[in-house]
Amino acid sequence: MHDSLLLILGLIVLVKGADLLVSGSASIASRLRISPLVIGLTIVSFGTSLPETLVSMVSGLRGNADLAIANLIGSNIANVLLVLGIAAIIRPLPVRNSTVVSEIPFSLTAAILVGFLANAALFSSFHVLTISRLDGAILLFFFLLFMLYVYKVARETVPGETVASGLGPVRSAAYVLIGIAGLYLGGRWTVEGAVGVSRLAGVDEALIGLTIIAVGTSLPELVASAVAAYRNQADMAVGNVVGSNIFNLLWVLGLTASFVELPFRVVSNSDLIMVIFSSAMIILALVSSRKNTILRWHGIVFVLLYAAYLVYVVMR
Repeated sequence: MHDSLLLILGLIVLVKGADLLVSGSASIASRLRISPLVIGLTIVSFGTSLPETLVSMVSGLRGNADLAIANLIGSNIANVLLVLGIAAIIRPLPVRNSTVVSEIPFSLTAAILVGFLANAALFSSFHVLTISRLDGAILLFFFLLFMLYVYKVARETVPGETVASGLGPVRSAAYVLIGIAGLYLGGRWTVEGAVGVSRLAGVDEALIGLTIIAVGTSLPELVASAVAAYRNQADMAVGNVVGSNIFNLLWVLGLTASFVELPFRVVSNSDLIMVIFSSAMIILALVSSRKNTILRWHGIVFVLLYAAYLVYVVMR
């Protein structure tokens, strides 16, 4: 009963936290003349990535590398196929050209980079696959490059790209801070409740890592992007997903690996390939629409693909 109540409470806090974060972030974007895309790539992405950061850091430091890596990989798959899919079903998402040619390819490159670093030992005399401290430093270096790019985009933002808001500066900042705290606590309570319920039902913990925990830590992105889409903030919805995926692979994984070496299982390569495939699916959707827009039917396909992936994971 306790786990069920914790799960429900976590979901409620998540929804309210996402609502406050999106409202406050949009207001800050307007007042600072920064585009919602930049806010989505930074403040919203950081806030919604807190659950992944918490789970992966704690798991890595406790020696549970499988859970740390599975959480991030599973979350990135859920971010694209589930989160972006549901957001597109709510409202078609127009994507600006800079996102198509820069941010999405950067996210795809980050996934390929992680795959290369994790399997680099196959090309040496040591065949033990790990994400080493050096690999962690390399990932953090690429994250720094990404942040420099975001800073460049922020400086180039023109007033017409911002959105109007009636919130005061203090209230906007309070909304963002309370929203991030709500996402952090809501994500933690949701995961703890879901894991508790699953264990009572006799579900394997490895499966929990790739499914329930991955979906649970993606709930902030899901709620934040869904709210942003509902409020016609497509840039923030897309920026949140793309930014969160980059945060997860470069910042969270890089930071965790910098503290402790993470053994990497060969079977995880199939999940990493799914991350690369899902990122490529965004580009295919945009190309097929011919209008740089993720349409509702794209969203339906994304969600169905995610359901098929979950079936594959369970069968595996």
